[in-house]
Amino acid sequence: MRTSFVIAVLSVFFLTSCRDSRIHEKTEWGKYFREQGIDSACFILRDNNHEAVYFYNKERCLTRYCPASTFKVFNSLVALETAVAPDEQLVIKWDSVVRPITAWNKTMNMREAFKVSNVPYYQEIARRIGPDYMQHYLDTANYGNKRMGGAIDQFWLNDTLQISADEQVGFLKRLYFSELPFAERTQRIVKSMMLQEETPQYKLYYKTGWGQLPGKQVLWIVGFIEKLEHVKEHEKSMNKSDIRMYPYFFAQNFEVPANDTTKDWASIRINTLKSVLKDFGAMPK
Repeated sequence: MRTSFVIAVLSVFFLTSCRDSRIHEKTEWGKYFREQGIDSACFILRDNNHEAVYFYNKERCLTRYCPASTFKVFNSLVALETAVAPDEQLVIKWDSVVRPITAWNKTMNMREAFKVSNVPYYQEIARRIGPDYMQHYLDTANYGNKRMGGAIDQFWLNDTLQISADEQVGFLKRLYFSELPFAERTQRIVKSMMLQEETPQYKLYYKTGWGQLPGKQVLWIVGFIEKLEHVKEHEKSMNKSDIRMYPYFFAQNFEVPANDTTKDWASIRINTLKSVLKDFGAMPK
């Protein structure tokens, strides 16, 4: 009963966030997950140029999950805004604890930590920010359920904080257009940290997340892609070039059983994203 109520409430958010937009279900996107043996998945894409939203599995798109390392986007914004990190070059010394992910076992700056999704680095960032500032920005940015609980360095990992794919897309759209309650400089730096691929045809920005929860693993990838497109004749003017970069915002998550190492889920997550973006036409084939 409670789950049904939550879905009903979030449906209102979904429709509100997509006001004045055309909303389209894309059931065919399910094939990209099913061919990998994934039963529980969702994908939402916002074509900002045409104010249209496309989704696969609406119920899951509206359901909140632990953000895991996608929260590093928000954590970076707060660190920069509060001057805990003067810029993305803030160095935090490695604590000498050897962890299974080798890339984490060294001293690095924030840009490097973001790229390799260094959890201990960002836990230290959160401790330096402190609960008061963190809660303030969760509230003012209206991030997910805005819950922290009692652990300043665990709440985005232990399922206390939750956010839906629909909300992730709304958050990223505001970041892209510098509409979040942070300085323009702060948002510009974080956007630059999200850039993962750049070609003459497109720029792909994203952050991944991998939540380890009881009985399951939830894998995220959220971000946006700028695709180089030719401007239609009727849209041209003396002040516009014939070519522009158009943004498309996306959020994908899926779950697999806990401790399932039968496949390279990290690669599957990115490959599935690209399959959907190419299917839609947001990424060149």
